[in-house]
Amino acid sequence: MKSAIFAALALASLALPASAQTAQWPPAQVTIVVPFAAGSTPDIIARLLADKFKERTGKVFLLENRPGAGGNLGVAAVAKGPADGSVLGIGLLGGLGMNKLLMKSMPYDPDKEIVAVTILTEQPSVLAVSNEMGVSTVKELVAKLAKDPGKYNFSSIGQGSLSHLSMELVANKSGTKVTHLPMKSSPEAAMAVMRNDVQMTVLPAVSVLQFGKEGKLKILAVTSEKRSLAMPDVPTFRESGVEGVVAAAWNALVAPASVPKAVLDQINAHTVAALNDPAIRENFSKQIMEPTPMTPEQAKAYVAAELVKWAAIVKAAGIQPQ
Repeated sequence: MKSAIFAALALASLALPASAQTAQWPPAQVTIVVPFAAGSTPDIIARLLADKFKERTGKVFLLENRPGAGGNLGVAAVAKGPADGSVLGIGLLGGLGMNKLLMKSMPYDPDKEIVAVTILTEQPSVLAVSNEMGVSTVKELVAKLAKDPGKYNFSSIGQGSLSHLSMELVANKSGTKVTHLPMKSSPEAAMAVMRNDVQMTVLPAVSVLQFGKEGKLKILAVTSEKRSLAMPDVPTFRESGVEGVVAAAWNALVAPASVPKAVLDQINAHTVAALNDPAIRENFSKQIMEPTPMTPEQAKAYVAAELVKWAAIVKAAGIQPQ
């Protein structure tokens, strides 16, 4: 991320803002809602964050997994939470606004009832395919998909998730057509590929890299602009002959919009300090994640830009609300 952001936030981690010092956060117990199943990437992030919060504050931090509806169930629980910051959550692209374009109704208004405290991490995703597909490169896969439009299926972590939209982006940029079968979590989506229930998926690298090393599926390309240091042998899409496929898997810490700014500032400061902690940065690195702390204002702008970018893919793919 931008060096200026890191420089500013590194200073912020040394002391809480004056406006936040008067706020009483955390309360005795805080629940962090994860809108996906245990073992998923958001779940891993939430557990690491909760442990660091406990270490820093001595208070109780509990995790609650509420998978379903493309992240809406979990984010709705946060949106309807109390204004004291005792209920926080992990938010992804779908739950923070993209689902408004993909679903006929929402149990909350992401523009009015939920706020991003900070972006937590970014990580590269990879395109993985079933061994049964008999392909070893993106070029070979594209040729197979072009021969039988719509015949092959792909899994994702839910309707409107970055996993879903990234595969639609791949199809859009390669001029192919594939069929979407949403799952509830990264492990479930990866397992579907290994069983050949679906033939491909785009998931955060950490979800499938080990399976690739074990030969249970094949990893064809990474969605970052440059090759990842964690998997230097995996080419980018540009190197593979498909331009315009760049997508960061990101997640945010979210809170009810009713939380006062003073409390929000204190949650942000604690979170930034946690993300800048060397131990948690090392742990995230092992998960192929890069901590990306921001102010609430920067996080709001980041999410807004992502929504504009991916709304164009929703339109191009002809995805209709369900």
